[in-house]
Amino acid sequence: MRPLKGMRTYEVALDRAGLGPVAGVDEAGRGACAGPMTIAACVLPPRYIPELELLDDSKKLTPRRRALLYPLIKKYATAWSIIHISPEDIDAFGVTEANISGMRRAVGSLAVHPGYVLTDAWWVPGFSQPSLPIIGGDATARCIAAASVLAKYSRDCIMVEYDTEYPDYGFASHKGYGTATHMDAVRHHGASPIHRYSYSNVQRAHSDWMEVQS
Repeated sequence: MRPLKGMRTYEVALDRAGLGPVAGVDEAGRGACAGPMTIAACVLPPRYIPELELLDDSKKLTPRRRALLYPLIKKYATAWSIIHISPEDIDAFGVTEANISGMRRAVGSLAVHPGYVLTDAWWVPGFSQPSLPIIGGDATARCIAAASVLAKYSRDCIMVEYDTEYPDYGFASHKGYGTATHMDAVRHHGASPIHRYSYSNVQRAHSDWMEVQS
């Protein structure tokens, strides 16, 4: 396929080849050690949408920009889905298997059946349609970028809510990632119910807390 200029390159080329609609899928929270992993899938129309012109990899966007884009993506998307994988499931199945199965679930939950799936670097077996992993896809494929915003904004909101429920850990700030401040909180208070107990950094910090208690 001849590349087209801009982030619509993949979607437009696939649509012109008769392989649309094209779904993008991405995750947020894979590298965190607390809270869910959130996976979103999104199908956008191949046409240019001015309101989504500033769409980019969610990690490159400010929180305010993500908050502005989140409802716009839902408004203009042909279909979208968001699923959350619990810390318990991540501990039980491993983060990689949870990620792969979650991507399949997210695509399967779309209100339309995509003809093609684009993923951000991940080769995901088991899709019922052809798929393509794209390195840096959340910065180069518009549907993946949209999915990345849906996943990250949705997960960030959950972590802010958890900050109210478990105020000792600072979840609103680090969103469950293993910062030094976060691990210090686990050493002082022990792991919370939303921590991923299979993660070595959580195990070490929680073990330090248990030693103090004994």
